[in-house]
Amino acid sequence: MDDVEKAILISFDESGAIDSELKLQAVNFCQKIKETPSICSLCIEKLCFCKLVQVQFWCLQALQEVIRVKYGSMSLEEKNFIRKSIFSMACLEGINDKMCVVLDSPAFIKNKLSQVLVTLIYFEYPLIWSSVFVDFLPHLSKGAVVIDMFSRLLNALDDELVSMDYPRTAEEVAVAGRVKDAMRNQCVPQIVRAWYDIVSMYRNTDPETCVTVLDCMRRYVSWIDIGLIVNDAFIPLLFELILVDGLSEQLRAAAAGCVLAVVSKRMDAHSKLSLLKSLQISRVFGLVSDDNDSDLVSAIAALITGYAVEVLECSKRVNTEDAKVISMELLDEVLPTVFYVMQNCEMDAAFSIVQFLSGYVATMKTHSSLQENQMLHISQILEVIRTQIRYDPMYRNNLDMVDMIGVEEESRMLEFRKDLFVLLRNVGRVAPEVTRIFIRNSLASAISSSSDKNAEEVEAALSLLYALGETMSDEAMRVGNGLLSELVTNLLSTRFPCHSNRLVALVYLETIARYMKFIQENVQYIPLVLAAFLDERGIHHPNIYVSRRASYLFMRIVKLLKSKLVPFIETILQSLQDVVARFTSMNLASREPAGSEDGAYVFEAIGLLIGMEDVSLEKQSDYLSSLLTPLCQQVEVTLMNAKALNPDESSLQIANIQQIIVAINALSKGFSERLVTSSRPAIGHMFKQTLDVLLQILVVFPKVEPLRTKVLSFIHRMVDTLGASVFPYLPKALEQLLAESEPKEMVGFLLLLNQLICKFSTLVRDILEEVFPTIAGRVFSAIQRVVDSSVTETNTEEIRELQELQKTLYTFLHVIATHDLSSVFLSPRSRDYLTSIMQLLLHTSCHHKDIVTRKACVQIFIKLIKDWCAKSSGEEKVPGFKSFIIETFATNCCLYSVLDKSFEFGDANTLVLFGEIVLAQKVMYEKFGDDFLVHFVSKGFPSPQNLAEQYCQKLKVLFFITHLYLICHA
Repeated sequence: MDDVEKAILISFDESGAIDSELKLQAVNFCQKIKETPSICSLCIEKLCFCKLVQVQFWCLQALQEVIRVKYGSMSLEEKNFIRKSIFSMACLEGINDKMCVVLDSPAFIKNKLSQVLVTLIYFEYPLIWSSVFVDFLPHLSKGAVVIDMFSRLLNALDDELVSMDYPRTAEEVAVAGRVKDAMRNQCVPQIVRAWYDIVSMYRNTDPETCVTVLDCMRRYVSWIDIGLIVNDAFIPLLFELILVDGLSEQLRAAAAGCVLAVVSKRMDAHSKLSLLKSLQISRVFGLVSDDNDSDLVSAIAALITGYAVEVLECSKRVNTEDAKVISMELLDEVLPTVFYVMQNCEMDAAFSIVQFLSGYVATMKTHSSLQENQMLHISQILEVIRTQIRYDPMYRNNLDMVDMIGVEEESRMLEFRKDLFVLLRNVGRVAPEVTRIFIRNSLASAISSSSDKNAEEVEAALSLLYALGETMSDEAMRVGNGLLSELVTNLLSTRFPCHSNRLVALVYLETIARYMKFIQENVQYIPLVLAAFLDERGIHHPNIYVSRRASYLFMRIVKLLKSKLVPFIETILQSLQDVVARFTSMNLASREPAGSEDGAYVFEAIGLLIGMEDVSLEKQSDYLSSLLTPLCQQVEVTLMNAKALNPDESSLQIANIQQIIVAINALSKGFSERLVTSSRPAIGHMFKQTLDVLLQILVVFPKVEPLRTKVLSFIHRMVDTLGASVFPYLPKALEQLLAESEPKEMVGFLLLLNQLICKFSTLVRDILEEVFPTIAGRVFSAIQRVVDSSVTETNTEEIRELQELQKTLYTFLHVIATHDLSSVFLSPRSRDYLTSIMQLLLHTSCHHKDIVTRKACVQIFIKLIKDWCAKSSGEEKVPGFKSFIIETFATNCCLYSVLDKSFEFGDANTLVLFGEIVLAQKVMYEKFGDDFLVHFVSKGFPSPQNLAEQYCQKLKVLFFITHLYLICHA
């Protein structure tokens, strides 16, 4: 072993036993050898005599790199030497009377040798080395070793150059075209003849060699003359290989792959149809019913589905009646086997079941009525859909426990089912009655054979029924028919033994909810609906995911049926007593801390039920009192004992209070403002008392952010529910909320004020004047950090919160200005912040990256100008404001910001902003007259000709775009 071989072995070592420094030296040494002039002769010598596969691979890799990089600078002598040596290795010929050992090496060495040959072909075929393929053919008589090497060469040529399955450069595409053209003219017929002879000769003695040849041939069918394969010799041979028992499965599958390549070859539709008919493909149909897991069956399944795809494509492209009839006959012949394959065999990844079936269903849309065989095919398509959407039982426990495997499988199936349900809708449009009967029978079958062991069957049947509901319009569902009535009755009256299964329970409830429009018109089913949601199938299901979803769906059903449920209120409340008791029970310590939203939908449903005016005042008061009183008592007890609680008890009580607030909040959604303030003020009094209790939470737990957030949410709710009668509670509430608010909470506080302003307008002036100075001080102090940190910390959570606060502030200021409350800015305590507000609005209106925010700031200025500036000259309402507007706002916002290159007129939002800027100029002219115009021209255009022309150009662009917009929307 010389130094070169040692260095190569060390560089390839992955055992970790070699010192890293030594390995690096070996790699560098090998790299230097590659750069020597004698590298090619060195590599060929090693390939002839060295049996170390690492050395062989390195030498072949080095040769390939040298040819790729240095081919143009090589001498003719060196090129001839490389060409002759490499070809001799591949053909099992000696080099200088020495037999090369490469073909005795492992497959990856022979693959590398074939890649080196392809690299030579890239540069030399056909202009320099025109005989490479023809010269190779006589050597095939040497037997399997050379035949294998020839096949590897053709495979490598396909992989490295010819196949368009890989990205290619323009140069590679050109070379590939040159090589294919030369091969077609020179040697393809001889190669095909060699394939035929080899398969015929070795089919019984060396099937492995035949498989290699056929797999190679399959790659070339797409671009060689199809007549070389589709003839009286080759096609019978291929079908004989497929059909004859006793041959190896791999050989039969390889032959099927070649026939599939023939079937898939691109050609004229009429020629293709003739070819497909001539194949008599029905003779292979029986092969898919034996062993569905074998390689042969998979190959035959791929052949049959590929054939069906091509026939379907021909039926769309042929333009004569005779051809259309033939294509439909061929489809009718192959479809039953295709349906069997879809349901029972492992499908080829390249075949899309949905795409094929959708294409077939589309052909039926042109028919006024379906024939008997087409109706049968529709039924089979529906059976395929049912089979495909069924979950695999092996994942049953994972899906029920919702572990990681279960989550992944459920997500995969949700995505996989989407296209299948689209197909179901299309089938339903073509054959609605067949589809409904199939779904009815599927449900009946699931009901009759239901057991714990067929949860997947039941889930699939229910999913089909749900999908059917999605295809029906509201009107069709309301009207219904005998079949729909039967489906809904069967659905509601069935208790599946597998109902404990999470997926079955969920789709059962979702399906009932889907058909509520029908039940709304057929109230006799309401007791069955209520039973399904209120017993162990729904809200009382042992699986928490099911019970939570049931609670939400039940709330939606109550919202839909509402007054129709009045006779059932007592029954409903009785059934939900244990759920409600989890919140109203005084035994807090025994409660497990659950998610704070648990039970919210149940309380919302109860609120919707008891909040109707159809319920008598007496009963309404009793119901509400029985819920609010114990909940408020729990809060009061907790607040009284808050100081005596240890940290663990305190966190449990805080979690419990959160749940209580959520429950009360949800409950109140069922009560309208009119009911609690006008028709039944006693109900409103109950909610006022509740609000009074819950506001104490802010006093006892002033720094517990989750509680403050929940109380704030409840105040929002009470503003909508109690209307103006909430006013007496607001000063105390706002004071407590403002006392400890961080930037994140300040956003919520401003949103509450926005709600109050939008609902009550100027009625909240006094409240706003009281809190505005504190808000302004806090917010301006906080958002200054956004400015200070805008470059270095833009991704931190704190800065994102402050940016959200700044955005909310703009909305807050806009709401104030547009609800006739701009006088709040001028109150004695707020005037200190007026300059800061104006500068912020000015900067934002000119430079903010969000165009919508800039527009809002311009609108604020327009409103302030209207409110604070009189038309006639006199004493200014706000000293200095007029000059600020004329001298600063007008030139910076209305001129320079528009001329800035970032002002993009092609953007719709920017056009709207420009409209506001133009309106601002109009308002300034109306208020200030020539004072505005003179300053705008003299100060705004220091070199009038240049900037004035730019500004006019912008206006022309605007007018042109506006004109086009009006034409398009005329």
